[in-house]
Amino acid sequence: MEVLNNIPPVGQALVAGLFTWGLTALGAAMVFFFKEINKKVLNAMLGFAAGVMIAASFWSLLAPSIEMAEGGPVPPYVPAVVGFLGGGAFLWCVDKLLPHIHQGTGHEEGIHTSWQRSVLLVLAITFHNIPEGLAVGVAFGGLATGNEYMTLAGAISLALGIGLQNFPEGAAVSIPLRRENMSRVKSFMYGQASGLVEPISAVIGGGCLYQPDSALRAGFCRRCHDLCCGRRTDSRITARP
Repeated sequence: MEVLNNIPPVGQALVAGLFTWGLTALGAAMVFFFKEINKKVLNAMLGFAAGVMIAASFWSLLAPSIEMAEGGPVPPYVPAVVGFLGGGAFLWCVDKLLPHIHQGTGHEEGIHTSWQRSVLLVLAITFHNIPEGLAVGVAFGGLATGNEYMTLAGAISLALGIGLQNFPEGAAVSIPLRRENMSRVKSFMYGQASGLVEPISAVIGGGCLYQPDSALRAGFCRRCHDLCCGRRTDSRITARP
């Protein structure tokens, strides 16, 4: 934790996103040891990971949101409810519009496409990894706001919960692909690819909240203006007439 304190919030979000993707890859690596996995075991792993993630998302995101909204013009739970429902509506639209296939049932949803089943299976996991990465980024980016309700411990807990969920998800992609006679290496690559969007989304989420020091930003903009206008800004630059 001491090491993370020395990294800017966006950098922390990137590290956390790489961590969650790493656990996806670790789960996908199970394909090198197993060709099949007991469905009950996989379901139990997914259920446990989901429980951890729900708890982490509430205490690291929803609860701080409600506490931060206290004293505002609307009841404190309203912003959290609006954001929660908005996120759910976004995922519902993605689920209905973009082509994918649900692992286990084989049910295809979204716009009809000729893409292979393996691609559709990876997309099913990838879609919801985007908001997971955004959530991690927001948790770490919120530290830059200086709000007492946004803590490093809470952000780490959220990243850990999402990472735990990603482990069985990686296996849930790679092992079924191996069962369909795809090579172990290719199955692994597809499985870990489903989590690659999380570091990217985490940086985006963290960057939305992180604002560099205003004085530093003003100085940077002023220097850029001087350079663009050809004014003298240091001893090596000669002003234009």
